[in-house]
Amino acid sequence: MIKLDDVHFAYGQAKPIVQGVSLSVTRGQVVAVMGPSGCGKTTLLRLVAGLLRPSEGQATLLGAPLPYDNAQALREVRKKMGMLFQFGALFTDMSVFENVAFPLRENTKMGFEEIRAQVMSKLTAVDLADAEGKMPSEISGGMARRVALARAIAQNPQIMLFDEPFTGLDPIAMDTIAQLIRQQTNELNAASIVVSHDVQETFAIADYVYVMHQSKMIAEGTPAELWASEEPFIKRFIHGRHALDAGKVVV
Repeated sequence: MIKLDDVHFAYGQAKPIVQGVSLSVTRGQVVAVMGPSGCGKTTLLRLVAGLLRPSEGQATLLGAPLPYDNAQALREVRKKMGMLFQFGALFTDMSVFENVAFPLRENTKMGFEEIRAQVMSKLTAVDLADAEGKMPSEISGGMARRVALARAIAQNPQIMLFDEPFTGLDPIAMDTIAQLIRQQTNELNAASIVVSHDVQETFAIADYVYVMHQSKMIAEGTPAELWASEEPFIKRFIHGRHALDAGKVVV
């Protein structure tokens, strides 16, 4: 479903942001891309979404290379994606209902009743059916993130991309979003990528994890495999201040 082969990216002659990255995601799988801030995670997600073009290497989605030179074909591929942006990125002048309905109105020929049924189905899936008439300013941050998730799944996407979905949420809201990501990936049989630096929530739902550092992929494995890793950087990233070796923090 999603495959990157030796992908590199840099803006012009600037320092590379992504160097030699390869990964794959299959249907029904939640794959996490983790690492410290500034390591290239979000850029990698933009490469998968076709928002950026690799300097080298190839991105393949749904069995075919991304058609960068064909705007209409690229648009058709993106219609099969759902993306949850960092902090949700809701339209502040639209109600909850209108936010979720937006991609259906833009990308489909569905009529009013079909759109209403689909929107309410997705709001029900994230337990927000009663909030359809509210504005973003009238709901909590956790609720806003659930609205954004409902919008991301409105078209029953085959590919779902999540950019730091847990940032700024309290622990209860974080857990709710994490479980919804897992649930919707299963229900839609989608291929999902979660970009995050939140170890606990991400490990709880991920089938496989890639770790980036300084623009490169430095480790991969199941959450259990990475949790048990003795590699110093991985150990410190995952366990933080608890990664102690003879009384000293591993660096």
